[in-house]
Amino acid sequence: MSTTFYITTTLPYVNADPHIGFALEIVAADVIARYQELIGKEVVFNTGTDEHGQKIYQEAIESGKTPQEYVDFYAEKFSDLKTMLNLNFSNFIRTTDVNHVAAAQEFWKRCDKNGDIYKKMYKTTYCVGCELEKQASDLVDDKCPLHPNKELEIIEEENYFFKLSKHQDDLLNLYDANENFVKPAGKLKEIKSFVSNGLKDFSISRLKTKMPWGIPVPGDDDHVMYVWFDALVNYISTLGWPNDIDNFDKFWPVVQLAGKDNLRQQAAMWQAMLISAGVSNSKQILINGFISVDGQKMSKSLGNVISPKEMVARYGTDGTRYLLMKLGPFGTDMDVSWEKFDIAFTADLSNGLGNLCSRIAKMCEKLDLNNLHTSVDKKPLAYIAQDDKQVETIFHKNMTNFDLDKGLELIWSYEKVLKEVEKNIVIQNQDFGVDELDKNLSENKPWKMEANQAKEYLTNIAIPVILQIAVKLQPFMPETAQTIISHFTNNKISALSPLFPRLEK
Repeated sequence: MSTTFYITTTLPYVNADPHIGFALEIVAADVIARYQELIGKEVVFNTGTDEHGQKIYQEAIESGKTPQEYVDFYAEKFSDLKTMLNLNFSNFIRTTDVNHVAAAQEFWKRCDKNGDIYKKMYKTTYCVGCELEKQASDLVDDKCPLHPNKELEIIEEENYFFKLSKHQDDLLNLYDANENFVKPAGKLKEIKSFVSNGLKDFSISRLKTKMPWGIPVPGDDDHVMYVWFDALVNYISTLGWPNDIDNFDKFWPVVQLAGKDNLRQQAAMWQAMLISAGVSNSKQILINGFISVDGQKMSKSLGNVISPKEMVARYGTDGTRYLLMKLGPFGTDMDVSWEKFDIAFTADLSNGLGNLCSRIAKMCEKLDLNNLHTSVDKKPLAYIAQDDKQVETIFHKNMTNFDLDKGLELIWSYEKVLKEVEKNIVIQNQDFGVDELDKNLSENKPWKMEANQAKEYLTNIAIPVILQIAVKLQPFMPETAQTIISHFTNNKISALSPLFPRLEK
């Protein structure tokens, strides 16, 4: 079993403030990375910013800044997410970094050496918003459906091309060899269909006279690299490729997170580029759905964009992380609203976990309880003894399969999930979730028990269960988990301030 783990987000394009779509992606990556660390893996968690391309060049000029000044301004906003969302990423790469520039140029040389790069004249319809060529079948009413307010451009010039069509069979063999290469399964089916229908070579350069903001093409000062070709190389350049091969080999291949509008780029274009350069393919690609607000696409013009900064201001860091992770599994489109967030926060956190912890702590203080649980194993339970064998727990299986929504649901309602998964499993007290413990408290009413009996109940049931819940919560809500663990492993347990204060109307 590997002792290392490497995960990366896509690199957001730095032409706007971070929104909750990317916040969802990077928090999911953080949860996965934290769980892998908890079970003993050495983890690289990569994110960063994509900083070249025509869209950035145009918007920098319009704003009166140099392209470098422009990307520096926005890159800082994405770097600030580390503190805002309590992220634990180890690498923050910018595609303007010197080492990345050198790696992208070396990658180009290797693809060229293997006969996969050529030059030709071409004419195409281009969406600056997507930084992608568009076929007629991609358009709705002659507009890009993702950027309907942007005029499509017609590009007619001599460019370098990558032979994507050459690698059709390579890609199909890659997908067939690993049925979990893209998650969810529907997205793997979608990319297989796309590749099976035939692939077109794609442009990988732009004339410097028209668009100078990019990495110079090796051996041709008249061209810069197309932004997608440059940016995708970050997944290997961040590990030190091609200079630090020992570090690269230690952590590669990678688990990638991306939005569904990135499926073709990540699962087809990038994988073909890796094959061309002689680098092994990614391990797995996890595809997120889109987030809409009150049934409408997030849009500045509609004024319905929700930012992670606004969420943290209202719900706190861990409250925001919880609400994002509760939205659903990979691949699912999600519709959100402030009202929906408020309802979930109040029910699950203020009235749920927070109230449960406060009730238990208050009873402990009233009984002057000397707690025997002065330490706790902070590693989530991955295996249990069953029939003289070590059996993988459902929580561990969910977390290592990247079914984060199911892992979170187990923490809240263990019994409900078990009834849906394996009816023959006997539920032990220590397996209770938030809902089961709350129900158990209401049924047993320790506040009505004799003092010694109440102390026994708290010591043997309530406190061990709440600690086990906190241990499992660590990847999702690290600050809250640590607060609960610290509080309930004190020798003297006092009353606890509300973990999730009630929202103001």
